[in-house]
Parts: sequence; C-alpha cells; structure tokens
Amino acid sequence: MKALVIDDERLARTELIRLLEPFKEIEVIGEAVNSDDAHNKISELNPDVIFLDIQMPGKNGFELLEELDTVPKVIFTTAYDEYALKAFEFNALDYLLKPIEPSRLEESIKKLIEGKRKEKSHTEAHEILTSDDQVFVRDGDKCWFVKLEKVRLLESEGNYVRLFFDDNKPLILRTLNYLDERLDSKSFFRASRKHIINLKWVESIEPWLNGGLLAKLKGGHKIEVSRRQAVKFKEMLSL
Repeated sequence: MKALVIDDERLARTELIRLLEPFKEIEVIGEAVNSDDAHNKISELNPDVIFLDIQMPGKNGFELLEELDTVPKVIFTTAYDEYALKAFEFNALDYLLKPIEPSRLEESIKKLIEGKRKEKSHTEAHEILTSDDQVFVRDGDKCWFVKLEKVRLLESEGNYVRLFFDDNKPLILRTLNYLDERLDSKSFFRASRKHIINLKWVESIEPWLNGGLLAKLKGGHKIEVSRRQAVKFKEMLSL
C-alpha cells in the first residue's frame, strides 16, 4: 500500500519513515511539509493511506481533509491528545500520539491491512449497481426497497451516508468511498468529498467559485462540484 507522510517537522517525518521500514506492505511514496503541499501530492500520487499531523503552519490537518474530494485512509500522528474525538469524525483509522511507539504503529498497520483486505473481498463479492437496480435500505425501524434511479443525492456524514429519495432521508452505515466504488459512474458522479449526485436528477449546471460548478437538482438541492471534479465532469459529459 502506498503511503504519504505529512508533517511540517523534518525530524518527525524521518523518524516515522524509519519506523515504517519493517512493514513491507507499506511503501512510502512521498513526504509533504504542509497542507498545500499535501493536497498537491495526494492528487498527484494517489496514496492509499496518509500519516497526517494536525498542527501545521497555515491550514491544519482537518482543513486539509475538508478540501479533498476523495480521502485516503487516515492515520493521525500528533503530539496533542485533545483532537482525538474530532479525528474520528473524519473517519480516521487511528490516532497516534508522538513520540510514536513501534507497538502502537504496528497495531495501526494491522488495522490498515485487515481493512483493505475486507474492502477488497467485499467489493469483489458485489457487482456494480446501476440506476435500474433496487436496493434494500434500513434506518432504525423503517425499511425501503428503492430503485436507485430514485436516489437523487448521497451525502457523507462521517462513517454514514444519507440517501435522498422521494421525501425520505435515511442514514445508512456505509462510507461514501465504498458507495462510490459500487455505483455505476455513468449514472452517479462524485461531486465532492461529501456528495455523490445522480446525473439524471441534474436540472442545471452553472459556473461557481474557484473554478467549480454548481449543480441544481430536481427537488431543490444545490450541490457544489469542486474544481478538480468539475474538470472530470466536463471531460466526461462534453461532446
């Protein structure tokens, strides 16, 4: 698995890379010294996992994650324990306190490898879902058997995803990344880190801030398409 180490302290990056050397499953493909540097390298190198410091000059680690369209697995590495709760709101795999103990790092790597194995086997066991497929959805005591063409929007809420169809907004225990892999890209488009939209429900598109787009859906939702995803959107749908 490809890893990117993100920390503004050179010695901290060097030490973590040294600690990762015994784990042959992990290939460190780069280092980043701040959030802007990390954003560029994540887009360029597409790592499977990032080891992310929180307190950095300029934007912090949380602000970096807010900017990403697709978030790799995240293992936070920080000297501060007060951010642990917030870290797991971002679906963090683990939270390591500096100085990092080799035994705790080993636990994190085991979680990472096991999670990757389960995701792979789960994805392989399920076919791609098209807009013609029907899916079973349950939220508490309520259940639906809904055709995916009716689902106009999927919105990430941590480890959960909220589906919008008819007048219903159930919350399901799935990540947006998982559903992005399962859903047919001809019908469903990853607009940003938080949203997947059903292209059949797009009523209009207009230019938006910072080179992005604003997608207006039938039913009233207005969804920002990030600048990077706007480029993909234009490439995919232009004549």
